[in-house]
Amino acid sequence: MNTTEFLMIASAIVPDRTAIIYDGQRFTFQDLQERANRLADAMAQMSIGPGDRVAAMQTNCNQLLEIYFAAAQLDAIYVPINFRAKEDELATMLRIAEPNLLFLGERYAPLAPADGSIPDSRIVILDAAAPGGRLSDGRLSYDVLLSTGEPEQLHFPEDDEDATTVIMFTSGTTSVPKGVQLTHDSFGTFLLTNVAPADPDVAESNLLTVPLYHVAGLQAALAAVFGGRTLVVMPQFDPVGWMSLVAEHRVNRAMLVPTMLKRVMDHPGFADYDLSSLDVITYGAAPMPLPVIRQAIAAFPKARFINAFGQTETASTITMLPPEDHILDGTPEEIEAKLKRLSSIGKPLDDVEVMIVAEDGAPLPAGEVGEIVARGPRLMSGYWRQDDATAETVRSGWLYTGDLAWQDADGYIYLAGRARDFIKRGGEMISPEEVEQILMEHPDVDDAAVIGIPDLEWGEEVRAVVVRRDELRGESVDEAAVMEFCRQRLAGYKRPRSVVFVDALPRNVMGKVMKRDLRDEFGYPVGEGQ
Repeated sequence: MNTTEFLMIASAIVPDRTAIIYDGQRFTFQDLQERANRLADAMAQMSIGPGDRVAAMQTNCNQLLEIYFAAAQLDAIYVPINFRAKEDELATMLRIAEPNLLFLGERYAPLAPADGSIPDSRIVILDAAAPGGRLSDGRLSYDVLLSTGEPEQLHFPEDDEDATTVIMFTSGTTSVPKGVQLTHDSFGTFLLTNVAPADPDVAESNLLTVPLYHVAGLQAALAAVFGGRTLVVMPQFDPVGWMSLVAEHRVNRAMLVPTMLKRVMDHPGFADYDLSSLDVITYGAAPMPLPVIRQAIAAFPKARFINAFGQTETASTITMLPPEDHILDGTPEEIEAKLKRLSSIGKPLDDVEVMIVAEDGAPLPAGEVGEIVARGPRLMSGYWRQDDATAETVRSGWLYTGDLAWQDADGYIYLAGRARDFIKRGGEMISPEEVEQILMEHPDVDDAAVIGIPDLEWGEEVRAVVVRRDELRGESVDEAAVMEFCRQRLAGYKRPRSVVFVDALPRNVMGKVMKRDLRDEFGYPVGEGQ
């Protein structure tokens, strides 16, 4: 099933329902279909066709979805670019993808390659007016380009669910970014299994906060289109803007990374907004501290919570902790079990196989830490033009995620950290996430991360990087207090041997702590400093 059909189905079932609300504008599903048709026709006139790459770099907006569906109509490949990329990073991704057409927000136009690899006539500025046609530098205006196409659907994609529809770049925090190839089936299999199609009698709205260059953002947007939901598009997250949009549009669904959720609840104006319309709050992309999800359950008593775990290579969600596991009631034993499960990523979804394996690929029994591997029709088909990297990641049909975890007797999976972040002390393997969860239980700790530092005797030692709560910064909790707190709750070899206090942890847009940055700044032996 080509993903173009998601929009075709929704526009046929609920044509007059609002599909997108963005920057004060409203577009119905019929509007969205017609705009995608116009763009596809205009792109076809520029000789864009099957296999051609169409790249886009902009904050969340309606045009990005139009570009995606137009590219899908033409069997072209959509390449979303992280709008936080610097000039050299952008050049690297464009060199890898070799796009035939590049869409840019005006603020990012100066980052376009100046070497002629992409001619100005192949660069479209999304938010610049061009009354006379082309812009003064020869580049195209999106609105002008859109006006040259026909509103009827003139281009129909081949029914090839195995064809690549998206090349989505990994973050590139440890190496050159890799272009993950996702097929139409990567999204279709998930949506057909997990999302109900558009229904004239069921109207919902979904607040899009996660960036569309991230697989979770694109998956959420496609799910909204397929489900006939109104998508309230937020260019970039900020807590006041998020609360305002929920209250104004009576939003039913939202996805937040843990950092976003915490910023919303900690905002001094949180109680001033009516957020009672929220029925489903999905979180994921980064570990959720237990105190934060417990606070959220209390702060949003009417909402159902879902923890979704996945990565770009798996086309997003492969395991889920469902709403029923977030309801903290029952017998004391049941409540205790649910509290424990809140720190898990749940169980595998029905459309994917997931295992925990040893280094040799053998399945591990419950309780033993190994790597998460997955297989199924919706996983990536490989890295774009990087066969060696693909062969390293996909072995015997299984995708090796690089995430370490263990599974309990009931099938719930608990993350133990990234393989490269695990700490090896005297032959013992230490999960940073286990130590971080303990640190986050300290009442005076606002945020925490754990790294390994070199040690002559033990090989590595555990160092905690801690953010005090705002009102306590610079006073109260100190290194000795943090270490004593951990000593009472962790085996001796796991507890931190040193603590560094910072004002904030370095995180990417998806809320993941940039461990490499912490190792660069604080990964030196005790007493050496920088």
